[in-house]
Amino acid sequence: MDSKPLLQERPPAYSPSSQPRGAGGGGGYEYGPNYGAIPAAAAAGQPPPGFQPPPPYPYPTGPGAGYVVPPGPSPHNFPNTTYTIIQQPLPTTSVVVVGGCPACRVGVLEDTFTCLGVLCAIVFFPIGILFCLALRQRRCPNCGATFG
Repeated sequence: MDSKPLLQERPPAYSPSSQPRGAGGGGGYEYGPNYGAIPAAAAAGQPPPGFQPPPPYPYPTGPGAGYVVPPGPSPHNFPNTTYTIIQQPLPTTSVVVVGGCPACRVGVLEDTFTCLGVLCAIVFFPIGILFCLALRQRRCPNCGATFG
């Protein structure tokens, strides 16, 4: 077993007044009541004391000081011609639905097996399934047209 005594009293309260301040502890930082506030001189638009603006930029003077625009090409005399542009109308686009009814263009074709196809599948079992698939009929549920 452990021979350490159990802690019977509460630990000391954590408060800023009981913590050491300054370089001796607490990270070495002291925060005052105005921590993070903008100084009054900076808020009024005045520079802080001891601030000197940089000297003005010395612009070069003389014949080669500025940028000289090179002479451009001489203007051309193009013949006065008129162009007529004919716009052709765009071709109408059609949406083709895969499996759509070609008669009414609304319904979607459904596959149905014919009686002969089912009979062939039963009688000629292994190869009869191919006959059944070959003898299907496609029917539109919207207009009732049959294809196949």
